[in-house]
Amino acid sequence: MRVVDRDGLGGLIAALGERGYRVVGPVERDGAIVCDDVHELADLPRGWVDVQGPGTYRLERDGDEMFAHVVGPQSWKKYLFPPRRRLWRAERDQGSWRIEPEPAEAEPLALLGVRSCELHAIAVLDRVLLGVDPAYRARREALFVVAVQCTRAGGSCFCSSLGTGPRAMLGDGGEDIGFDLAFTELAAGDGGARFLVEIGSPHGEEMLAGLASEAPLPADLAAAERAWARATATMERRFEIEGVPELLRRSLESAHWDEVAARCLGCGNCTLVCPTCFCVNVEDSTDLGGRQAERARVWDSCFTLQHSSLHGGSVRASGAARYRQWLTHKLSTWRDQFGTLGCVGCGRCITWCPTGIDLCAEVEALRASEVSDGNSRRGAGEA
Repeated sequence: MRVVDRDGLGGLIAALGERGYRVVGPVERDGAIVCDDVHELADLPRGWVDVQGPGTYRLERDGDEMFAHVVGPQSWKKYLFPPRRRLWRAERDQGSWRIEPEPAEAEPLALLGVRSCELHAIAVLDRVLLGVDPAYRARREALFVVAVQCTRAGGSCFCSSLGTGPRAMLGDGGEDIGFDLAFTELAAGDGGARFLVEIGSPHGEEMLAGLASEAPLPADLAAAERAWARATATMERRFEIEGVPELLRRSLESAHWDEVAARCLGCGNCTLVCPTCFCVNVEDSTDLGGRQAERARVWDSCFTLQHSSLHGGSVRASGAARYRQWLTHKLSTWRDQFGTLGCVGCGRCITWCPTGIDLCAEVEALRASEVSDGNSRRGAGEA
């Protein structure tokens, strides 16, 4: 471990740019923390804190920290698995067609400010896409990851319940979610703001060697431990995942799905902000002259009718069926397919749902409904 000051963080941003990386990180824009290009330290959202809850999000000024916020409406998925990607283009030339596949190339990209839940989300995408999507693999191989350890919890976070945060750690399987460097922002003391830096790869060690740094003092390590503990202690939302996959399988015919559907707008916001959802559709288009055509892959959502459309109509025509599909896949059948849950506890789907639907509360409602139904059946049997 090493310690750097804010100038050191600024030096890292500059060094990455000099080495040809496009640096993207958190910036404040339009009343939210979003992902965008970061050219210098001043681009980071210094002094901004986000206040989140079901269906609510706002920014407030509080303190002087660079990374006091948690996660915003955008995830790093949009850089690794873009919302739209052309697959091929074709052009007609003297009666024949020339088809040009889109090359699987990627520019060097540095992600700055990646939280532990988001590292786990990238690991989920790796399991799904690395072996089947050459473009995703190319982007992944050109990636440099600068993680930021959470020192506070957001109002919708529940990563500690799933073991996906709030601290990103290597070892014990953490190699799958690796970072190159991980920064913990320490409280400003007499020496000013400082960051404890953990090294996660030889590439990260090489980058850090070019920056002014020093060995951490015992007080720095103690401050970091307190910050990590504070993030866990302030996480008010709890989610008992034990038995949930089996509960959802048993609840496919529960009347509660209709109750959720009465509140759900079917807008698909939850899938758009989710860092692990990967459903796509394919769009073909031609120019008006019929001389050029292209095929593109675009994000889709299981909340749209066409997502499950087969000959004759949609398999999941009701809102209840579509919400059931989303939640059951995320917390049950995803594990059967890929060996992991499709949820990392970031809470984005809760915050950015216009009606404030909370998947944690919905699972608990299904659990309570099952208990109630069981008691009713036992009562009827006794009678």
